[in-house]
Amino acid sequence: MANKNTICLWYDGSALEAAQFYAQTFPDSAVSAVHRAPADYPSGKQGDVLTVEFTVLGMPCLGLNGGPVFKHTEAFSFQVATDDQAETDRLWHAIVGNGGQESACGWCKDKWGLSWQITPRVLMDAIADPDPQAAKRAFEAMMQMGKIDIATIEAARRG
Repeated sequence: MANKNTICLWYDGSALEAAQFYAQTFPDSAVSAVHRAPADYPSGKQGDVLTVEFTVLGMPCLGLNGGPVFKHTEAFSFQVATDDQAETDRLWHAIVGNGGQESACGWCKDKWGLSWQITPRVLMDAIADPDPQAAKRAFEAMMQMGKIDIATIEAARRG
């Protein structure tokens, strides 16, 4: 592991499965190394997958099979900026359709409980609009959504 800072994500035995899913789903993502436990540990045995080095959208991550003690929460999420509705739909459906679950305002969870914000750039531009009324309309439209619908956001921004 050559990176000075790496995001460490805790899994209950499924770090390799999760890393492989992310590598298949997101561009600029890959599994780079799998490390097996050199000895028994509280949630596993010698030879079990202990850590997995991977990247998600170019961001270095380490999956740690630490056991069932800690769970993912919405306090941490990956925010993925999408360029169009097709990319938004593809990523959303990949996560939700692979055992995940929908949430609100562009958020969803993968089957391992990790939160993702599938966020079209159009949405970020709209809620940062210098016209406070346009920003408010776009924000209020977003608050009614699960998966973000770009056409609805654009229409709300225009009024």
